[in-house]
Amino acid sequence: MREKKTWTADDVADHFEEAFRTLRKLPPVKAKGYFNAWPDIARTSREIAAMEPQPMRVWPSAASITRLEQTFDWVLWIEEAERKLIWSRAARVPWKQLSGELGVDRTTAWRKHKLALTKIASRLNV
Repeated sequence: MREKKTWTADDVADHFEEAFRTLRKLPPVKAKGYFNAWPDIARTSREIAAMEPQPMRVWPSAASITRLEQTFDWVLWIEEAERKLIWSRAARVPWKQLSGELGVDRTTAWRKHKLALTKIASRLNV
């Protein structure tokens, strides 16, 4: 029988960082209704060799998308300012920039971040 996992603030922060990375891997949203009816261009091997290589796109797994959806449920448990702070830290925005946006010093911004993560962790441990 599996033991129940006890969530900590660091576990929740790691979960949000993974969710942010998963969001970045998802394909961009495009307006529907527009498409290209032109045929593909037939290129020679010389033209293909001279082209810039296309970046390889890594798609997220189904499990990581499921964990991303879990985090969307979690953010409903905290205030909007705390949501912005948690997502900004998951995106690795520097503390100096965050503290300037919040109008507080770095330690207070860190404390607010830890408090928001602890709120989520305590709710998950119930």
